[in-house]
Amino acid sequence: MSIELATTIAPGFEALVFKASRGIEDIYQLTYFRKDASRFPAVVSVTALRDAQDAIIGYLLIGTDNTARKLVEAEQKKLDQRLRDQQFYTRSLIESNVDALMTTDPSGIITDVNKQMEALTGCTRDELIGAPFKSYFTDPERAEAGIELVLSEKKITDYELTACARDGKQTVVSYNATTFYDRGRTLQGVFAAARDITERKRVEVELQQAKAAAESASQIKSDFLASMSHDIRTPMNAIIGIADLLAKTPLSPQQNKYVQIFRRAGDNLLHLINDILDLSKVEASQLELERTGFSLNDLLEKVTEMVALPAHEKGLALVCEIAPKVPTELVGDPTRLRQVLLNLLGNAIKFTEAGEVALRVTPNADSSVRGILRFTISDTGIGIPGEKLGAVFERFTQADSSTTRRYGGSGLGLTISKRLVELMGGHIWVESKVGRGSVFSFDLPLEIWAGAGRRPAVPVGPGPEPALPALHILLVEDSPDNRTITLAYLHETPYRVDIAENGAIACEKFTAGHYDLVLMDRQMPVMDGLTATRAIREWEQAHHRPPTPIIALTAAALKGDQEKCMAAGCTAYLTKPIKQEVLLQAIKDRSVIALPSSKLECSRREPILVRANPKFADLIPVFLRNRRQNVIAMQDALDQGDFETVAMMGHGMRGAGGSYGFQAITDIGTALEQAAESADSEASRKWVGELSSYLDRVEIISD
Repeated sequence: MSIELATTIAPGFEALVFKASRGIEDIYQLTYFRKDASRFPAVVSVTALRDAQDAIIGYLLIGTDNTARKLVEAEQKKLDQRLRDQQFYTRSLIESNVDALMTTDPSGIITDVNKQMEALTGCTRDELIGAPFKSYFTDPERAEAGIELVLSEKKITDYELTACARDGKQTVVSYNATTFYDRGRTLQGVFAAARDITERKRVEVELQQAKAAAESASQIKSDFLASMSHDIRTPMNAIIGIADLLAKTPLSPQQNKYVQIFRRAGDNLLHLINDILDLSKVEASQLELERTGFSLNDLLEKVTEMVALPAHEKGLALVCEIAPKVPTELVGDPTRLRQVLLNLLGNAIKFTEAGEVALRVTPNADSSVRGILRFTISDTGIGIPGEKLGAVFERFTQADSSTTRRYGGSGLGLTISKRLVELMGGHIWVESKVGRGSVFSFDLPLEIWAGAGRRPAVPVGPGPEPALPALHILLVEDSPDNRTITLAYLHETPYRVDIAENGAIACEKFTAGHYDLVLMDRQMPVMDGLTATRAIREWEQAHHRPPTPIIALTAAALKGDQEKCMAAGCTAYLTKPIKQEVLLQAIKDRSVIALPSSKLECSRREPILVRANPKFADLIPVFLRNRRQNVIAMQDALDQGDFETVAMMGHGMRGAGGSYGFQAITDIGTALEQAAESADSEASRKWVGELSSYLDRVEIISD
């Protein structure tokens, strides 16, 4: 105070009243003592009292308890410190974030950033604040659109932009952004976080390249397998076909022995090709399972019949047992189940010199799930060392290299069996002791076939074998060897065969003549078989002709090959090499004769004998009755011009007829569908009449 007023002031009372004595109102903060000696803060104001002559006659001191104010001030001080601490903590979080953070106002002007944003742009915080957000990206319009999108949608995620730093460095970032508001819910701007995804994008590109390379490798593998299959199956067709034909000619014992070796070698090579294709399909997830009803008794009977001869030749006892409580009418994939059983039984017979090979089927007592059956194939053969058990299911692997030399085989059978069992939802394993034999077991979930009980208990006796019709067949094949074999297969039949060396010649001959059936190779020069088939179907439709059965004879055996043939218009599909009996049966099953008009009326009174599919014997009467109802419904639909209903019913017959053994219904259904899709009333009525006539004359015969 002495310094402030430039006057020496003595401590004590003089100091207390010095300002007041000079007319200056003074306020002090003092500490008062209560009677109990406790203290409290007080605010004291000092005022001089003067008489009429303005002489000081005393001083007025007014003290006010300042305790509450001090408490408020202390609390405010704490709040201020807490706010400063919170601001420091928040800023630390923002600065320590790995993402580049920033805020903008609603117009896209930057209002705050963290150090990561500075590093991303190469600019200081002061330089960034107040600058447009879009200015720091390679695509300003997209950046501005991002801000507008946040404002309209309230938030965005994974919005990609490329930031461009001052030094030209570009960084791909992914933005997540949201709007933010004040306490009054007034929009303040946009909060955005940008993460550097340059490395992720690089990895994605590498993964895409790797995926493309893998797909390319897979395609190359598929192309190789397709080429291998075709290039091997084509000569195999000649090898196996000639061997089969040669075996039916008079031979000396020594010649017959050579021919049988010839045939076995061909069959073994064909099995190897099929194994490689099956394995590739399983590994590429291209093998699709069938789901159909089947008889376990019938399946096991056929399996044991197929392995009975090699077992008998080695003097082995072949046992097949089904436990009493095992359901025999099942739903699953009988083809793949048969393949697994044949692989396992074939191995058991191959590696067993004496004793027995047994196939047993029992319920799986270890499982709490119903419907799981255990198939066990045991033998008394050479066995497998314990250290080799884990490798027997690997590709191209046998227990010992000497085993391969002694017994032969590719080592693929068990690998395929394991993959097939697992694909069907099962599990396979092996137990074995050297010199005592092996036991291969697998559990398989199979449903009970509910519809099996409707089949007749007593089979219908066989009817008379109808004579083969004198079909006029067009054989389309570019290979002279395959033409020779096919003609030899058909030599003792009443069929009359014309030859076309490629698809173009086939189309010319087909349109110029009349054929009851076409045997169509797929890969040919000039015009391939699928193109020729499509051309024939278009010509038939344009001339209101019924579809002629076309059987594809192809060396292609990969997934989708059959579908391509059927989509092109083929009626059936046979894979080379083709056995004589398979070809003859396929022709017999699909024989539809277009009779001359002079014999038409007579033929309409003659019965049509059809050998129906025995698997559907109980359903055939219902199937035919439904077709008769279709005739009435289609006639009504045609009266009303409802071609859609006719096409739909024709499509249904096309898909179901052949399955039940009525190829003629399939062909009529195809013609009906084509006529209805063309809104051809005359042709549609014609084919409805043909269906009605066929249903009146058809008679079922059973094998």
